[in-house]
Amino acid sequence: KNEFKKRLLLIISIAIIFSLIGFGFSKLQEDKYKSVLSFIVDDQSEGTNLSSISGMASQFGIDLGNASSSYSQKDVIQLMKSRLIIERTLNKKDTIGGKIDLLLNHYIRINSLECNEVSDSSSKYYNDSITTVIWNSINEIDMNILLQNDEANILNLSFTSLNPEFAKLFSEIIIDEMTKNYKKNETEKSRIILNKLERRSDSIENQLELATKNWEDAVVKNRFSTNKTKEIKYRGQMDMFLEVYKELRKNIELTHWMLLDETPLIQVIDKPVLPLENINKSTVFWVVIFSFLGVFTVIFIIILRKLVRDALKEEV
Repeated sequence: KNEFKKRLLLIISIAIIFSLIGFGFSKLQEDKYKSVLSFIVDDQSEGTNLSSISGMASQFGIDLGNASSSYSQKDVIQLMKSRLIIERTLNKKDTIGGKIDLLLNHYIRINSLECNEVSDSSSKYYNDSITTVIWNSINEIDMNILLQNDEANILNLSFTSLNPEFAKLFSEIIIDEMTKNYKKNETEKSRIILNKLERRSDSIENQLELATKNWEDAVVKNRFSTNKTKEIKYRGQMDMFLEVYKELRKNIELTHWMLLDETPLIQVIDKPVLPLENINKSTVFWVVIFSFLGVFTVIFIIILRKLVRDALKEEV
């Protein structure tokens, strides 16, 4: 205690010096903003609609195999972190700070990267190289996707940036790109089935028109004849093609309805709203931390010196 009393002025001086260092350190830190976007991923692994449509197609000899959905919640998370989605996001143009440019170039400027901005004259090799660097940085540092809690099936996409506008825009655009990618892939088989049904319908319609024309010609030719064989034959073909055509059109309309009724994989719950949260610690926090560090250091040195001095006295 006496040793601390003797060194009280020193302890206070060190605390003040370290607090000033903490103040200076806080001012050197750049503001960093965090956007959080909440969304739900619907698990459509059963693929009810697609199975029904595929069943309709099989009635007309169209086999498209398993029609189940190919995406799960984990798949969507990994796909959102993929180079494909992030590159598409970075290649979108938007306005930040009054300047319209690719998000890729906004990212380069905001983070003061030591590289040239991408333009139409840039080589593909250069564009791919820069994109790879930024893609790795986004996945390792800037972007994170986590469950909101264990009970709810809600995911939080968080993105940090030195620019709040960029953080907000990137979060919203990457969700849009992910949704577009889902719709394209998830409805691809449905569209293939629909196109095949349409082509089959057109083919049956042509055959129906031909059978109708043949029947009409046979009626005219055989109006004074008792031999109605061809007339009956063409009438039977006409009735058969008509029934198939009507069934095809009914299934095509039902398929259209099912495609329209499909629910998007990603449903956004909350979007980030400006102003965003500044995740950097406050000046007071750093002043207190550095002051504590300074006091702890000087007290440790005082105690260590006292122990060494006492040990030397005992040896003497």
